[in-house]
Amino acid sequence: MPVPVEGILFLGIIPALIILYIFLKKYEGHYSESGVFKTFMAGIFLGFLAALLRIYVNPAPLLIVFIVIFAFFEQLLKTIVLNLGRLQLKKETTIFGFSIGLGFGTVFTPFLLIAAAAATQIDNRSIILITAGSVGIVLFHGATGAYIGYGIYQGKLMRYLFTAIIIQIPFNVLIDLTRVSISNQYFALYQVGLIAFGALLFIYVITKIMPQILTKDAKTKKS
Repeated sequence: MPVPVEGILFLGIIPALIILYIFLKKYEGHYSESGVFKTFMAGIFLGFLAALLRIYVNPAPLLIVFIVIFAFFEQLLKTIVLNLGRLQLKKETTIFGFSIGLGFGTVFTPFLLIAAAAATQIDNRSIILITAGSVGIVLFHGATGAYIGYGIYQGKLMRYLFTAIIIQIPFNVLIDLTRVSISNQYFALYQVGLIAFGALLFIYVITKIMPQILTKDAKTKKS
């Protein structure tokens, strides 16, 4: 069946906005709403650039190199925005990283749907599986965005950026397996892998990394 091009971007945007709304509640007063909106939109734009490049680059000849370069390229795109002078050493950069990462991840739902449709005729089951797996991508990029943002806040950008790149390399393997295995018997398993990988990293970041900006504020007030 043909992929419903109109509106497929919202298959990624809707869950990203829900996640953003739920998990930013406890951080009210620690960020500007306009900043979150701008970084979310910037993330969508940067994600579109990354997805467009993925569509037109054939990874087959140098697959390993492709996977590593894209891990570097995609995390660097987020970093370029987050490392602006006015955001350096600011606690809200962690929140803006979360926002830009969620926006970035939204583009991969239509990207994977279009890539799959170009490779073969896809059915409703495949669309549902791709959409579900894309939630894992949204979670992953939201988590790595917040992680890099926290590194900028701490003044340790290179350490956190390098870690995010290393973490994305195996994740990119799953994404590219999804691209080429729409008719493969393991296709559903790859989608579960995307969800599990993204969810585990997301849980770590929202429970261990992001709350530290609240803890540091509390210590500052006490002193």
